[in-house]
Amino acid sequence: MSFSFEIVLVAVLGVVAVASGAALLRMYGMLKRQRVATAVADQRVSEREAEAAHLASRRLPALIESLDRGAPDAATGDLRHPHLAGTGTDIAYQQVLEQVRAALVRAAEQADDAAGAAVQSATRSLQPLVYELQRAVSGLVDTARDDQILGLVHRVDHSASQLARRLQTLGVLTGTWPGRQREDTLLLEAVRGGVSRIRDYGRVKTPRPESVHLAGRYVEPLGLLLAELMDNGARHSAPTTPVEISVLETHTGVSIEVHDAGPGMPSEVLAEARRRVGGRDRVRFTKLGTPAAYGLLGVGVIAGRYGFRVGVDSEHSRHGGIRVVVQVPRSMLVAPPLPTPEPAVQSAVEHPPNGAPGPGPALSGPSGSREPAPSYAVAEDGLPVRRSRHAAPSPGNFSLPEAEPPPEGAGRSLAAFVQGTRRTLDPQEPQP
Repeated sequence: MSFSFEIVLVAVLGVVAVASGAALLRMYGMLKRQRVATAVADQRVSEREAEAAHLASRRLPALIESLDRGAPDAATGDLRHPHLAGTGTDIAYQQVLEQVRAALVRAAEQADDAAGAAVQSATRSLQPLVYELQRAVSGLVDTARDDQILGLVHRVDHSASQLARRLQTLGVLTGTWPGRQREDTLLLEAVRGGVSRIRDYGRVKTPRPESVHLAGRYVEPLGLLLAELMDNGARHSAPTTPVEISVLETHTGVSIEVHDAGPGMPSEVLAEARRRVGGRDRVRFTKLGTPAAYGLLGVGVIAGRYGFRVGVDSEHSRHGGIRVVVQVPRSMLVAPPLPTPEPAVQSAVEHPPNGAPGPGPALSGPSGSREPAPSYAVAEDGLPVRRSRHAAPSPGNFSLPEAEPPPEGAGRSLAAFVQGTRRTLDPQEPQP
């Protein structure tokens, strides 16, 4: 009896021991899994904390810097832990970056709009003063009889022309029309009109006259565009070197090349120049720098608005500097104007010695035919406009003086040049 009880007791104790062991094993497994889950959770928290720090220290600054450079596709960087791609954390951070991007773009546009409005307002208030100055210079040229005064007037007029050009370019950047409406003219006259608006005009070598004519709508934009390119080439080359202009008629239009003898451009500067003259980027007034460099930006805006194509390179410059090529499409060219017919004038006939009337009527004026009238009037800056009461030099007699101020006694000979390069722009002129 007691033996049987012992057997039963041992059996019960064995079952209890086995059950306890199994329970202990299950508990151990649960604890182990709990530790693993805790470790995984801690790792995930650590990764997300690291991603947050990476967002603040790397990705957001990269986005801001990229937008500040004006990059069209601002870089935001990659996740520090690539396996988090597509997770809720990644999606949330992408939303944060996009919101920051949109806010920065909106703020930059508002700042540029405000700066552009300020520039436009200042330009519009200054241009009438320049017009008054140039009209006063016109009066001096018309009435002055002293050679020294004419020489001084020439220097004042040239400075006013440069000021007017810079205001025109700023106006173009704000979206205004670059100048007055012109008549159809020789393309070379548009080139020479641009030469007259730069400081070192005496260094510019223009080509021989060509028979290519430019439509009036494009005369002023092309002259302003070339003036900025020639001024840029002159300012970035030695003062004793030339800036050469060449004109070549091609199958698709006309190619105008501007060559300087400067030191060239580093690759990154050349890339920036190409980007500016390309005219595809938004003009950012808050990024013009100090001093403001906006000449090439104006070139790009004019080219994009009117259809000129501008290329910049350093490999094909004649003098080791920079070559700029402006392509004028054939659609901008027009046929030469028809020559104005000479008026019919009868020849004078001498009277017989006895005073009897001759075979034909005598002329009351001097004998001989008159000079034919020019086919178009030439404005004070060398570009054709509507006729006025002031005579203007003919295109064939246009000549460029030296860059130095004229010596005493030379003012009278410079009067024609002043008449040809004077920038009397009328703000009331109708615009297209």
